[in-house]
Amino acid sequence: MAQTETTEVYHFPEPPTPDAVEFETNYSFHLNHRTPIVIDNGSTNFRFGWASSSDPYVSPNLYAKYRDKRSNRAVLLFGDAVEADTQGKGTAKSPWEGDHLNNHEALESALDYTFLRLGVDAETVDHPVIMTERLCTISHSRSLTSEMLFELYSVPSVTYAVDALTSFAHNVPDVGRDGLVISFNTASTSIIPVLSGRGIFAKTKRLPWGGQQASEYLLKLVQLKYSGFPTRVTSTQSTWMYQTFSEFSLDYAETLRVLDDPVEMSRASKVVQFPFAAPAEKIKTEEELAALAEKRREAGRRLQEQAAKKRVEKIMEKEKDLETATNLREWKDKESKTEFAARLRQNGFESEQEWEESIKRLEMDLKKARKKDLGDEEPAEEPTFPLLDVADSELDEESLKEKRRQKLMKGLHEARLRAKQEKEKEKAAAAEEERLEAIEREQNPDAWKDRWRKEHETVVTKLKNRERRKVDLQDRKSAASQSRMKSIANLTGEQPPLKKRRRKGGDDDDFGVNDEDWMIYRQINAGNGSSEEEDLSQLATIESKLLTHDPTFSSSDTYAAISTQKSALIRAFCPAHDTAAKEDIEVAHRMHLNVERWKVPEAWFVPSMAGLDCAGLGEIIAHVLSSFTEAEKLRMAKNVLLTGGPAQIPNLAPRLLSTIRPILPPYTEISVRLAKDPQLDAYYGMAAFARTPEFGRPEFGALSKADYDEHGSDRIRKWWGGNVNYAIY
Repeated sequence: MAQTETTEVYHFPEPPTPDAVEFETNYSFHLNHRTPIVIDNGSTNFRFGWASSSDPYVSPNLYAKYRDKRSNRAVLLFGDAVEADTQGKGTAKSPWEGDHLNNHEALESALDYTFLRLGVDAETVDHPVIMTERLCTISHSRSLTSEMLFELYSVPSVTYAVDALTSFAHNVPDVGRDGLVISFNTASTSIIPVLSGRGIFAKTKRLPWGGQQASEYLLKLVQLKYSGFPTRVTSTQSTWMYQTFSEFSLDYAETLRVLDDPVEMSRASKVVQFPFAAPAEKIKTEEELAALAEKRREAGRRLQEQAAKKRVEKIMEKEKDLETATNLREWKDKESKTEFAARLRQNGFESEQEWEESIKRLEMDLKKARKKDLGDEEPAEEPTFPLLDVADSELDEESLKEKRRQKLMKGLHEARLRAKQEKEKEKAAAAEEERLEAIEREQNPDAWKDRWRKEHETVVTKLKNRERRKVDLQDRKSAASQSRMKSIANLTGEQPPLKKRRRKGGDDDDFGVNDEDWMIYRQINAGNGSSEEEDLSQLATIESKLLTHDPTFSSSDTYAAISTQKSALIRAFCPAHDTAAKEDIEVAHRMHLNVERWKVPEAWFVPSMAGLDCAGLGEIIAHVLSSFTEAEKLRMAKNVLLTGGPAQIPNLAPRLLSTIRPILPPYTEISVRLAKDPQLDAYYGMAAFARTPEFGRPEFGALSKADYDEHGSDRIRKWWGGNVNYAIY
């Protein structure tokens, strides 16, 4: 279905131009107060700032390192500068690989950028640091991070926090807070139960599906849907489409039933315009158009001259052949038959009869060619057959052969005359039928339309049934295929099998003598006696009449238009099949997102639809809650918090509420809410904690340089906002 002018078309946003980096200059204030530094090391964005600042600095967590070809100097880029540099895009890397922090060279670049941007003007970073790490982070990642902070930057202490818990603390500031935190991250989704302000990590579960997997899933869906799309769809574009148009469905099966209507499918579609380069169309001036027209006329004249030259050459060649053949006549009376026959063979004639026919043919061809050049066509002469009236006894052997040839030619001539008369009769009958039909059409046009409309419908139904039967015949177990096999079996059983091998010329069954014998093949293959060619010819005649005399019958009502048109639902699902989409370059560079808008988020609840062999979010929540007492379930149900970037997809909270409601007892108070700022609340929670008197104390997660030296680089302090693996008790 081609998009109408009222359809809203969405365009990809222009890539932001990075502003000039401004470094803070009031470092002396922070140095004197030893202001804590807050770092949220996210997979997508890197957020950092002073604990006393109201808002953090946010930058893409990417770095690029390459050697500039012009200056031959090493270049190191981080954050927005990577997206703005063409060469940097090709070498961009992230510190993260899924949920694992593996690229510590990128992390070092990010920390360098952080301290430079904050204006740290000292040989060491003499500020306590609070930094996020993944839930149950592995020992290797933490070891390298701690080693970098203590050995390279000489920080006095570091506190590792889990982003989901600090976000929960920022949204539920009560000391004895209870709840269930569902953290939607880039590479995974975590379900963390919280009782009395502490996360119960032993009963925490992780779903290996996040925003990155959802973006890749959408990319695969659109690549399958638009297999012949004229441009490459990048991961950045698929991420933008997923973040902009996706939404959760309260009942996915019901949503699919609604979208089964082509009108609803079209209404739900979001049209995305991809960038394209329109072909340059050069507008020709009148002088150029006139020159092209003159060039075409000149080429036409040259072709006419060449054709005339070839025609003259052929005429001259035939005149020469005719002269040569005519000159042989003077030798006919001078030489004997044997000598004259030898002379004819020398000139390329096998017999005297062939020589005479050649002369007649050349004279006739030359006569026609001259008449054509003069523009005057004479009617063909009536052929004569003089030897048919002569008795065979009066003719020699050559004349008898000529008489037999004339007899055959006369029969062919009479057959042509009869065929011509039959055609004239058919033409006269058709003209009479057309005249009567014209009278009927003028006197009763409605009845005429109804009659031919019914004829058209009958023929179209017959063609559709034939197509349906062809499809059924492909299945050997179908009724049509069984009926065909029965017909073949009946044919073979009409005559008893021959006991002896059929000899040449004997035991002929006379099949094919009558034309009706061949109708059996039509009956076997098509199910009726009419052929598809006959039906199509009849249909073309009917449609020609309706198109000419019925104003309500348009070209879209013809069988060709109906048969080539895709189903309405398919066209609504993917309008790229329309002719307009193939001809218009702008329309060809558009994508229609409809089912994918709900299918991609549904993978959080049904991961198997995306090829993931694990339980869905609803099943995992039920499993987590089942390990607690009824009283603990009621306490956690009052605070179900959704945090993380993907949590901003519309309708997530009501969908989770409808998922959790059947798990808990009736009339249970359930509160499912979105974090105030799903992307920044983890940072705000850490910053708020860093401003409290408890920050920096060992019992609240502070790992000092002495602890690092004594216990090792992979150890941390246990506290309410951090991990418990490899913790110092």
